[in-house]
Amino acid sequence: MERPLLRTVVLIILALLVVECEQSDDSQEALGRPEVSSKQGQSLTIAVIPKGTVYDFWKTVQAGAEKAGRELGVEIVWKGPLREDDREAQISLVEDFITRRVSGIVLAPLDAVALRTPVEEAIAHGIPVLIFDSGLSSEAPVSYVATDNLRAGQLAGEHLGELLGGHGEVAMLRYEEGSESTGQRESGFLETLRDSPDIQVVSSNQYGGATAETCYKASENLLARFRTPEGGVSIDGIFCPNESTTFGMLRALQDLGLAGTVRFVGFDGTDKIIEGLRNRELDAVVVQNPMQMGYLGVKTLAEHLQGRDVPKRVDTGVALVTLENVDSPEIQAVLRPAMSE
Repeated sequence: MERPLLRTVVLIILALLVVECEQSDDSQEALGRPEVSSKQGQSLTIAVIPKGTVYDFWKTVQAGAEKAGRELGVEIVWKGPLREDDREAQISLVEDFITRRVSGIVLAPLDAVALRTPVEEAIAHGIPVLIFDSGLSSEAPVSYVATDNLRAGQLAGEHLGELLGGHGEVAMLRYEEGSESTGQRESGFLETLRDSPDIQVVSSNQYGGATAETCYKASENLLARFRTPEGGVSIDGIFCPNESTTFGMLRALQDLGLAGTVRFVGFDGTDKIIEGLRNRELDAVVVQNPMQMGYLGVKTLAEHLQGRDVPKRVDTGVALVTLENVDSPEIQAVLRPAMSE
């Protein structure tokens, strides 16, 4: 081949290589942040298993998890039982994700004991598990990302005690046996009221159950025990430790014409519960940060999968919402987070 022709061919090849590199760079920019991979270089798929999928709380957790997934380039698979008392369904989901060989699992266990075996089985198969929202009776998980539920219950007890001026009769409607998170809230509430000798807890052994309907029925039954001949109730205060018990009790009080006649501290800030607060049918609501819970659950597990050290416990925060602070920027940021950022 003649020298001028050879030089031309070389220049053409170099030009094509430059164009290919530029296109590759453009493609990376179009894709946004590069995918996060494990320390073995594999792209990550994280399964997120909530306690249920119906309540607003879990929908906000999902938004937080998916936000972390978008930022990190991690595939999020969101799947949970329909009912929050279906332990077998949640166990089956964990087992299914073990079979699918996901990179890791972020789990809110329905039962602190029943989910221990499938979680430890996942970890034995090389699939790390992070627990969020509600604890597990095991030290095997990577981390626990949740509200300080004991403190949340204490906040409720302190505020209700103040509202009652340190004396009166109080009832608490529990949520579900085996639920570590609500159990901690209930314990914190009762421990706090023990410091007020003139406040008597007249009922603390009733459970609402996993649905708003069962909580409504349980609330009706509890209130019926304390009805007076005049049509009111003899109790002075009520505490409910989660969304379903709070909403069920609110409905029961409304239907009986008793809303606003008894001091009431609830839990979780859904639109209907906050509407009840604004209507003075509740006095206060203890709120978590479900957006942060989902976000930090995925982020913390992704960091572990990359070989980084992560804390064994991550506190996602808790706040007491009242009529006085409900419209503050800090509270509104928790009640109405930007779901699609």
